[in-house]
Amino acid sequence: MDTTPRRRPEWIRVRAPSGETYEWLQKLMRQKALHTVCEEAACPNMGECWGAGTATFLMMGDICTRTCGFCDIKRGRPNALDWLEPERVAQAVKAMNLQHAVITSVNRDDRRDGGAPIFAMVIRRIREIHPGCSIEVLIPDFKGSAEALRIVMEARPEILNHNVETVPRLFKIVQPQDRYEWARATLSNAKAMDPEVLTKSGIMVGLGETMDEVKAVMEDLRSWGVDILTIGQYLQPSRHHLPIARYYTPEEFAELKAFGLSIGFKWVESGPLVRSSYHAAEQVRALSIVHRKLYGTAMTQAATV
Repeated sequence: MDTTPRRRPEWIRVRAPSGETYEWLQKLMRQKALHTVCEEAACPNMGECWGAGTATFLMMGDICTRTCGFCDIKRGRPNALDWLEPERVAQAVKAMNLQHAVITSVNRDDRRDGGAPIFAMVIRRIREIHPGCSIEVLIPDFKGSAEALRIVMEARPEILNHNVETVPRLFKIVQPQDRYEWARATLSNAKAMDPEVLTKSGIMVGLGETMDEVKAVMEDLRSWGVDILTIGQYLQPSRHHLPIARYYTPEEFAELKAFGLSIGFKWVESGPLVRSSYHAAEQVRALSIVHRKLYGTAMTQAATV
């Protein structure tokens, strides 16, 4: 298999991260011994997002127990959980004066609960010390465990996100330790446990799937009660990762967005550089019942740094 990275088309241009705000955030993360998925997963939007004073926090260490072929996060045997990490993340959210915080984690299959209590702790602590900030958690599948999921859902994040990533036919190649039925259990159970919490999922394209397969997954996600969908182009982090089968055109992304809205998604972000947390704050302002009940109709307008 030829894994040489392909030349990017003209509609995919990534700005290198730079500037005072970026440098300040990088220093803040190091001071608080925190990781961001922006850095660990080599996100193409890191320059844009960090320049605007936003970041997606990566919890439970920087070593994942799974070996997904698209991901640039280190894999292996993780360290023990750091139960003080939620406090440091919450303090960083407050220091950044965020209006929307996105919290994700590596997979922790070494633990029966998958690290679910860490998610619950950070949700509650952010609400205590930085009220008005909305919270999105991008969680692992917890191997389909309803018990682990309930720990997170009882803390009531505004958005519960779990990315299905690809079509069922490619699961064994793209994410060999994941199962489509675990994604279904996570998303459908979350909606059943608390219908007021927005559910969200994401798909990468360009790994060898067909448009019909993508649309079939979109229909599955709607049938599981998913409210928000993100669709973005897979970008190969290095020659050691899965190759790009092809680049989707802007017109194809527009077609997928139109299809998603036509089958009932409340919000669809579809574009070459779209990632999970893209325009997440806007989604909360427009759609979140949980946030409205907590803080009223007007979302706190926290200034960016």
